[in-house]
Amino acid sequence: MKNILKKLSLIKENGLYRDFKYLSSEQSPKVEIEGRETILLGSNNYLGLCSDVRLKEAAINAVKKYGVGSGGSRLTTGSYDLHKKLEEKIADFKGTETCLVFNTGYMANVGIISALCDRKWVIFCDKYNHASIIDGCLLSGARLVRYKHCDMDDLERKIHKYKGSNNLIVTDGVFSMDGDVAPLPDIVKLAKEHGIITMVDDAHGVGVLGENGSGTMSYFKVNGDIDIQMGTLSKAIASVGGYVAGRKDIIDYFKNFSRSFIFSTALPPSSIAVSLKSIEIIENDKDRRKYLIELSNWFKKELQKAGFNITNTITPIIPIIIGNAKKTVELSESLLEEGIYVPAIRPPTVPKGTSRLRISLMATHTYDDLEYVLKILTFHGKRLRIIEG
Repeated sequence: MKNILKKLSLIKENGLYRDFKYLSSEQSPKVEIEGRETILLGSNNYLGLCSDVRLKEAAINAVKKYGVGSGGSRLTTGSYDLHKKLEEKIADFKGTETCLVFNTGYMANVGIISALCDRKWVIFCDKYNHASIIDGCLLSGARLVRYKHCDMDDLERKIHKYKGSNNLIVTDGVFSMDGDVAPLPDIVKLAKEHGIITMVDDAHGVGVLGENGSGTMSYFKVNGDIDIQMGTLSKAIASVGGYVAGRKDIIDYFKNFSRSFIFSTALPPSSIAVSLKSIEIIENDKDRRKYLIELSNWFKKELQKAGFNITNTITPIIPIIIGNAKKTVELSESLLEEGIYVPAIRPPTVPKGTSRLRISLMATHTYDDLEYVLKILTFHGKRLRIIEG
């Protein structure tokens, strides 16, 4: 018990303690936090679909027809015709033979990697990959080789040095804390040269990048070159769940060997119905995605003009790098007092010395709201000596 209290005390001293902010309204550009209207700038609801009336109707209709629970795992009594329709829809959306839906993106990554790889495998993993990828690698027992972030020279050196008889290159498509994009054509080239299986976590690319919003593989036109496409239904798709898409034999293998899939109660039909409707909207609403990218590019330029240090992002994820964890928290709290919520992201989520405000925009944000954010952010940035003033 003393060790637990000591660790809690230590993270509080270093500005690394985490706590909840309780919302009492929909995920929208303005939310209610502790009774106060607040501009929300930290949601993964990129297309603003969490409050879309069409998705609400899809959920209500599914509840009326199927009830509220799934009743069992997918391989016992929990598979519905809606699950089949969604898996077919995702496969078509991602340009693959078939698909398998998991309960969360975290469970998908852990289940995919630990089922595919064992101690005989070598996994080449970008240093900035999501924690669920890292945990899947560790659970598999494979040799984990981490290469420098998006550094293809370092990846190639490590392939030559560590390559085994069975190998996997795994990367995020869009990196959730930096907003930048993996160089997938280069990864594909190296993988083909060395006979390595490829896997991409496209959680933050779907709905934002690519033809019809189908993601990072489509953006780079390498859909047919990636062996395993993983993603979530909880970001731009505005529902809940994860998935893996690829060749039928690979998906059949995961259906029978991924423990996080086999031993979990299935997602409720209402969530599946929402995902189906959301993908349909994403495929047909190019204007929403176009507006989001234009808004993000404009906001990024305005932040740079003000003197903030931001990453090389081409997505609605726009991190402001502060460095010091305590100062990052102080800036986040100052903004909250002014009616703006931007999460303070600190180690271990990001490397030490790179604490940041992770701004993520929605297609339902307005230029007027963001003008206000810029004004307040610039004021407190100067006050805290984060930027010159």
